[in-house]
Amino acid sequence: MRYGFVIDHTCCIGCHACSVACKEENQVPLGVYRTWVKYIERGTFPNTRRYFSVLRCNHCDNAPCVTICPTVALFRRSDGIVDFDGTRCIGCKSCMQACPYDALYIDPATQTAAKCHYCAHRVEVGLEPACVIVCPVQAIVAGDLDDPASRIARLVATEQVQVRKPEQGTRPKVFYLGADAAALTPQALERGESYLFAQTGTDRGAPKPAPPDTSTLKDLQTLARTVYDVDHVERPWGWKVATYLWTKAVAAGALLLPALGVAAGWSEGGLLAGVVAPFLALVFLALTTGLLIFDLKRPDRFHFILLKPNWQSWLVWGAWILIAFGAVTGLWLVGGLAVHARLLRVLAWPAILLAVAAAGYSAFLFGQAEGRDFWQSPLLLWHLLVGAVLAGAASLILAGLALGSGAAVIGLLKKVLAAALAAEALVLFAELFGSHPNQDVARAADLLTRGGLSGPFCGGVVLAGIGLPMLLLLGGTPSLVVASLLALAGHWLYELLWVRAGQSIPLS
Repeated sequence: MRYGFVIDHTCCIGCHACSVACKEENQVPLGVYRTWVKYIERGTFPNTRRYFSVLRCNHCDNAPCVTICPTVALFRRSDGIVDFDGTRCIGCKSCMQACPYDALYIDPATQTAAKCHYCAHRVEVGLEPACVIVCPVQAIVAGDLDDPASRIARLVATEQVQVRKPEQGTRPKVFYLGADAAALTPQALERGESYLFAQTGTDRGAPKPAPPDTSTLKDLQTLARTVYDVDHVERPWGWKVATYLWTKAVAAGALLLPALGVAAGWSEGGLLAGVVAPFLALVFLALTTGLLIFDLKRPDRFHFILLKPNWQSWLVWGAWILIAFGAVTGLWLVGGLAVHARLLRVLAWPAILLAVAAAGYSAFLFGQAEGRDFWQSPLLLWHLLVGAVLAGAASLILAGLALGSGAAVIGLLKKVLAAALAAEALVLFAELFGSHPNQDVARAADLLTRGGLSGPFCGGVVLAGIGLPMLLLLGGTPSLVVASLLALAGHWLYELLWVRAGQSIPLS
């Protein structure tokens, strides 16, 4: 059994009855939607035409929101309905990033995620979803796709239906009959600052979105524009998530470099490598944990990640990696305070492996955020690892200069920082100027290099965060301090803009 929907746009009149019925049946608060109607128009006056599209959760057979949810708050039932348990949700918003269809939202009353659940409480007693029974033209067909005798199965088998974003591989179960292709393709739509009756809900601080790529869509969808839509959260993850990537890079890098030195036999510990480095790592690890917890909509439930885990989610694996990294860092600090060189040698390789894991696991987490194509880069792991080396070297240089460490140690850290800056420039260039797998990735990259985020990116990241520090590394101690501070600031800005650009491409 696999429940699904067919939306028949050959008869849909865009009346919003389905949206109203859904709100009333499920007590959906004002300002958020489980099902909604979008209007688009194509053509040039007087030869224009309006099309409607009814959008909602697609109850995917391969639902990425289920995979990424760290607490099994989202789950796929045996009847194919992707359901939700609000009592387990921690409000991490990762499901909103994983869904390519913009179907999830944060309920302002409960501060947990929510979405269409196929009116499961009605289906279980033999009733149809509320949107189906209220539609005045019977444009919404619900039923079992695996039952060849059902109306929905016959429609899917005999009519030319389409689904949204089939290239995502989610196997959606909402099929559209007679829908205009542009209505289902947000990349093809021009989005202005006003609708039929109101201004758009676009964040006024957001960068101006890139125009649709008419060079590839001109035959089918040129001049398509959205004229009515509901408000959507533009960027579920903000500065806290970007800063978490930065603090985690400092924590991982601050221990990784001394551990590499001990493993290679270059160091026996000492004050900088044995005490200050693990202390820095623990401080920034605590900041990382705090940012992760306080970015949750339900921070009171943060422990659910450990007590009610979904082992498919990299949020869960990341939490345990950070715990293990913190334990080894604490032992390293004990060994450094006790001047126990043998303990540090024993801990060196576990410290290296856990530091790499702590820095790099976010690549797999962002990879599970399948709704954001820009974050699916195969270079993301290198982006994070290079960032950890850069942040670790810069922070240890500042600490070493404050402690009066020897010229040999500072000189080695200078070389590491220079190499990390060069590697970051190379990864950055490859990520943004290399070939892109699809239009969404290209538009997000253009936003950084030529669009609304290009000013802070080119000036703050490329020039002030990479170019200027590399030049300053050629100078004396004052220049070295400034170079380290600029490198740290530039890397933080890079993470902030990178997170923001990935969320600037509309999903619906």
